[in-house]
Amino acid sequence: EVQLVESGGGLVQAGGSLNLSCAASGFTFDVSTIGWFRQAPGKEREGISCLSNSDGRTYYADSLKGRFTVSSDNAKKMVYLQMHSLKPEDTAVYYCAAAFRFRCYVSGMEYWGKGTLVTVSS
Repeated sequence: EVQLVESGGGLVQAGGSLNLSCAASGFTFDVSTIGWFRQAPGKEREGISCLSNSDGRTYYADSLKGRFTVSSDNAKKMVYLQMHSLKPEDTAVYYCAAAFRFRCYVSGMEYWGKGTLVTVSS
């Protein structure tokens, strides 16, 4: 059974940092792409960053470059999202998702976690 479990969400003040983790199981991690997406209240889900576990390619949404960093530990089947200089508009439910081609858009991902809530207070 494929499972993606996010953790690390919570409440943080504006300007602060938060690290999210995604634990993957039930599929061949090394050939997958794991992506981070988020959905703010009243908005569509959007891609933040994706990482190919086979060759290390990364994608970042232009608006988030420099503040967010994606990384992985293939041995542990974990993907991380480091978030810095957080803003109230970063408040959203953050999801990790998996695909078996390098892609970073909602309709292209095949498996999804249930999400973790990040709230940034002003």
